[in-house]
Amino acid sequence: MGRFLLVFRLVWSDVRRHPGQAAMLLLSLSVATGMLALGGSLGGATEALYRHTRAVTAGPDVVAVSPDNSAATARTQDALTSDPAVTAHSGPYLQYYSKLKAKGSTSHVVVTAADAEPGAVDHPLVTSGTWVRSGGVVVERGFANALGVRVGDRITVAGRSLPVIGTAVSAATTVYPFAQLTGPDGGPSDYSGLVWMTKQDTKPLAAKHLSVSSLLYLKLRDPDATQAFVSAHRGPTVYANFQSWQFMIGQDATIIEGSQPILVIGSWLLSFLAIAGVATLAAGRAAKQTRRVGLLKAVGATPGLIGAVLLTEYVTLALLADALGLTAARFTQPAVVNPTASLLTTTAGPSTGTIILTTVVALAVAILTTLGPTMRALRTETVAALSDTARQPDHRSRLTRVSAMLPVPVLLGLRLIARRPGRAFLQACSITATVITITALLIIFVQRQVSYGIDSPHLGNLKDAQSRHMIVVVAAALVVLAGVNTLTTTWTTALEARHTMAVARTLGATPGQVTAGLSAAQLLPTVPGALVGIPLGIAFVWPFSAAGTVYPPAWWLFSAALATVVITAALTALPARIAARRSVAQTLSAEIT
Repeated sequence: MGRFLLVFRLVWSDVRRHPGQAAMLLLSLSVATGMLALGGSLGGATEALYRHTRAVTAGPDVVAVSPDNSAATARTQDALTSDPAVTAHSGPYLQYYSKLKAKGSTSHVVVTAADAEPGAVDHPLVTSGTWVRSGGVVVERGFANALGVRVGDRITVAGRSLPVIGTAVSAATTVYPFAQLTGPDGGPSDYSGLVWMTKQDTKPLAAKHLSVSSLLYLKLRDPDATQAFVSAHRGPTVYANFQSWQFMIGQDATIIEGSQPILVIGSWLLSFLAIAGVATLAAGRAAKQTRRVGLLKAVGATPGLIGAVLLTEYVTLALLADALGLTAARFTQPAVVNPTASLLTTTAGPSTGTIILTTVVALAVAILTTLGPTMRALRTETVAALSDTARQPDHRSRLTRVSAMLPVPVLLGLRLIARRPGRAFLQACSITATVITITALLIIFVQRQVSYGIDSPHLGNLKDAQSRHMIVVVAAALVVLAGVNTLTTTWTTALEARHTMAVARTLGATPGQVTAGLSAAQLLPTVPGALVGIPLGIAFVWPFSAAGTVYPPAWWLFSAALATVVITAALTALPARIAARRSVAQTLSAEIT
């Protein structure tokens, strides 16, 4: 117990001395694991929501849609309800196809003639207001959200103005905007919303000779045998199309089918940025870790204890970041998987497999990026670790003669890059990942959007809007994380090169040239990284592109790349300026001491 307490106290004291670095690690890994958990949670999420909604609202196993209310339809419906496989049914209900106006928008709408008391199958759940009554209309919740209407507002259906008396959710139809199912003539359907009215209030619709369908909701003895039931009732004498609950799950899932690849790929890009950030932190702390190892060795600590102290801090922070990311994913999942609000949300969080995956990723990032500096510190002799002498750089005369002709800021920046090429490569890759996402974002935003409304642009395409929202979130997270990494890298480089920069100032370099040199060490790898990100971003979008994909003008893409360079320059200026203003005498006297 004493050994564990000692490790805990040493880890806690180090975190308290370096809260900024701990916060950086938490931020990087929390964003990456949260995005990965969210992307992993989308698979099967729509099915879970639909099953929950179906259970609460007594949803049907099969919906039989007949294109009219003729005698042939009646015979078909009688044959369906008398089948021994059917245990309960509701309907038939007439459904009219019309247009609706509300809040300045015009949309296709299907109007279902509902009973005041729902039947044995399909009990729409009223989420606000009341169920249907004479003189009022109930709007499906997803449709109401898209229109922006609430209880008490008035809408116009087929030229008749009616008050909205409630909103409801049902599993007997697919989510907004797919309420038409197979359409009024059994063919392709238009994007539509759903409303319910009393049978008495739908009589004026019949007088307008609108297209009409007849719906029959069926509950089967074996809900998983829907395909066999449908196959048994198909034929030239069957006057109906069938929609199973499995079909509705698949149709509902199309709303978010573009979100999962965006989130998963984005999470891997974020994981790479997290690796870059944590690796920079670990490298920046290498000198302090080496001296700390020397002190622990001097007081008798074993290599095992020292390794446990050094790695436990990062592992603990990684596990905490993983927990934060999973918690964030759980709370944001309902809004991502149910953007239409046409289904009832559940409190289910990420699956066990997703939790294991994010935990493994978080631990791998923390361990793999810190294992190298930790092992180097453990292999350092005690005396050498306590003296903490700087490594003598290699001198190459030819390279020195060439570099002497460069401007001082570029010369200093190149020397810093030459001593830390791995860090410069990570900086370039971080910018590349960011520009890839920004390029993909620009390509998505220039695509032609198909509106769900009739001459109503603000009834936008929810599927496209969902993909846009997801890539905006990913791009914002990447930009923030890349910015934090740039700040961390610049500050770490400045601390490690303080003696070199002090010597440069004694040889005549001004504080401005030192500041520019520290910034150049980040900007020089940023430029090629930004340029490479443009074609890679186009390649990233290409597998998801259709034949008519529109690409933004080239100057848009190069402007975005240039913006990352300018932002990088601005982010590096502050830490570089602070480091450059450090007293030369103080820095060199500390080195001598």
